[in-house]
Amino acid sequence: MATDLSPTARALRALEVLQTRPSTTAAELARRLGVTERAARRYVGILREAGIPVQSVRGPYGGYRLGRGTRLPPVSFTEAEALVLVMAVLDGHTFDPDDLVGSALSKVVRALPETVGRQAAALREHAAATPGRDSARPHPAITSALVTAVAGRRRVLVSYRSESGNEWQAEVDPWAVVVRHGRWYLLCHSLRADAIRTYRVDRVEAVHETDQVFKRPEDLDPVAALEEHLGLGWEFPTRVAFDAPVEEVARWVRPPMGRLEPSGEGCVLVGSTSNPAMYAQEWLARLPFELRVEGGEELRTAVKELAARFGRAVGEGF
Repeated sequence: MATDLSPTARALRALEVLQTRPSTTAAELARRLGVTERAARRYVGILREAGIPVQSVRGPYGGYRLGRGTRLPPVSFTEAEALVLVMAVLDGHTFDPDDLVGSALSKVVRALPETVGRQAAALREHAAATPGRDSARPHPAITSALVTAVAGRRRVLVSYRSESGNEWQAEVDPWAVVVRHGRWYLLCHSLRADAIRTYRVDRVEAVHETDQVFKRPEDLDPVAALEEHLGLGWEFPTRVAFDAPVEEVARWVRPPMGRLEPSGEGCVLVGSTSNPAMYAQEWLARLPFELRVEGGEELRTAVKELAARFGRAVGEGF
């Protein structure tokens, strides 16, 4: 159902769609605008009358696209949009006017009309934020290279450094880049492992695009796939058993810890990690359940060292 917008407003919305999705068909444009195909063609006509060269391309990959060298109208924000933009930046970053994020935000705020930008400028100046302890900012060039490969369906060779400091290269089909709780992840298919893998984008050291193309699964849900595979594929296997019911333990288990499965009257957590010490200290130690480390010698060693350290903290013979 179309929203109550003027024809000019809908034409500008059509322009936004064509900017972000070249070769958009009339049917696709109509669906995104919530109107009929006939109305969508009318809005394209309004754009052409305004001097914006919208081309019609025939063929299986055809559709509407903007002509080369198109000069687009300036971006405009409402007061609410400007405030939300500043809040979104502050939500994930400390504000530093000398870094790329701070510099870009300052330019946006300065370009806003005074009536719109006054509150955004005040918010930027007087609000402060501490990013979540799990957030991490990837390098813009690395992120851009991965997104380009995802969009172009191009296989890439990535150089990766794990949390434990190990480095390796992997040839992968990049399916999606997913942002989860302040962290950027690459969801991909590893050719060597012939399995789905998830890599932290801030730990990718280099990206080299190849000439090989790939086909992404049509039914892929990037967010669901990431959640399912976050705790799989790392160097050190883990297997932790609980006597508590799976429904109770599940409330305390995060996807990066592994996959929780029923086992008898209790359950078992099966996964992997690149940092057994962190897994023991930050993840297992906070669980309010009796547990047994049944698999993963590295994790068993880390748990023993943690228990010994806490034992020494409360005195001999504990």
